[in-house]
Amino acid sequence: MLFNSLVFLIFMAVFYSLWPLLRRRNNVRWIYIVIASFIFYGWWDYRFLFLIMFSGFIDYFAGLGMHHYPRRKKLLLILSLMGNIGSLAVFKYLDFGIQNLNWLLHLFHLSADIPQVHLILPVGISFYTFQSMSYTIDIYRGEFQPTRNVFHFFAYLAMFPQLVAGPIVRARELLPQLEQSHPISEQQRWEGLKLIVYGYFKKVVVADTLAPVVNAAFNASTPEDSCSYWWLIMIMFAYQIYCDFSGYSDIARGLGKWMGYEYPVNFDHPYIASSFREFWQRWHMSLSTWFRDYVYIPLGGSRKGNVHAHLFMWATMLISGLWHGAAWAFLAWAALHAFFLSFERLTNWPKKITRLAVVGPHLTTLIVFILTVVAWVFFRVGSCKLSATAQMGRAFDILGKMFNPAHLNPAVVDQLVDNAAINVLLLIFLRQLYFHFRLENKPWSILPAKQRRALEPVVLAILILTCVYMRGPGSAFIYFQF
Repeated sequence: MLFNSLVFLIFMAVFYSLWPLLRRRNNVRWIYIVIASFIFYGWWDYRFLFLIMFSGFIDYFAGLGMHHYPRRKKLLLILSLMGNIGSLAVFKYLDFGIQNLNWLLHLFHLSADIPQVHLILPVGISFYTFQSMSYTIDIYRGEFQPTRNVFHFFAYLAMFPQLVAGPIVRARELLPQLEQSHPISEQQRWEGLKLIVYGYFKKVVVADTLAPVVNAAFNASTPEDSCSYWWLIMIMFAYQIYCDFSGYSDIARGLGKWMGYEYPVNFDHPYIASSFREFWQRWHMSLSTWFRDYVYIPLGGSRKGNVHAHLFMWATMLISGLWHGAAWAFLAWAALHAFFLSFERLTNWPKKITRLAVVGPHLTTLIVFILTVVAWVFFRVGSCKLSATAQMGRAFDILGKMFNPAHLNPAVVDQLVDNAAINVLLLIFLRQLYFHFRLENKPWSILPAKQRRALEPVVLAILILTCVYMRGPGSAFIYFQF
């Protein structure tokens, strides 16, 4: 069920109209959340509900087993990880593995040609399996006690606002909240409404307006031979994926507030980052911290010296790339970011450039943004319906055009000038400058705080009307494919 669909708006109206009546008692509240969340997910394809239940029951019983049989904690953790990673391996990576195995066999002139399975990728499988795994890992570490109530656990695991595209919420953050039934404050309702409206604006006005232009560029049989065209397309994609994913996170956080629950912030204006370390502290924060806490630090982090720290960081980034998709292009995207991070650690170039008078801080932000846009080329071609070889070939072809000023070909760009996407891009760029120069923290407004608060409903009303009358063609959220 898509947030940007009529059926979800009906679902939301029914759910929240009954919520005040059913949230007061623990069991009733948890059962209601589980039923509603299963309807939400099963609307796409009810057959894949068994996967959520499979992951959930494995981790629910593994958590209880760790509590009752502490000597077998390690075995139970291994079984939990095998169950979750195994489901990911089958549904997400099986065909990728078969493709590469066939390639390897042909390389050695072996005639075996293993047929692919072509399984449907369940929506959001990477999100809820990671969320489920964090539950058993934290219990294994002794960070909290497992819940004994199966509905309490599934209310945490399957809660519909963040079920299919995050943020990834830790059990120690959400399970205690689910035990409470405090009245929802007017402040929570208002903050929730603002997040939901801003999220819808990002998705249906910005991301969905940019999407057709970006998709047409990447789906063309032959890429346009224009340097300026591809830089413009890639900047559009950078803002498309940001507004698409952060818009979903904003809506999820707003829906959570309307239920009385707080989800972590998932994006914090990543394109104003002045280093790649800062970028990953601002981009998809719930996933970045998940990999830090459950992959990078357990591998050894920086405890074993600089060389090992770089190796562990590379391993973590490559696993993150594979998490995003079963394609070599996603691994290339991750490897490029790992290179940027390593080079940054070795040279400390952002601090050195920042020391330049006046332009230094702005120059570092510009460099990070440009290199991030370059890396997005590999990420975007990873979603193209091409073979692995063709995807990588397409990525290098596009990069070759981007860095060939002899092929500026401004006539091609003229095709986009009258497009609504250009106006949207200008709007988001102005907003970017607003946060880059930290204007939101400065007393620049001549209006008193009381009058500024009075204008908030007017701004929200304008944004709602914009979502209704200036929305782009509806499309699924990008991160549903992960």
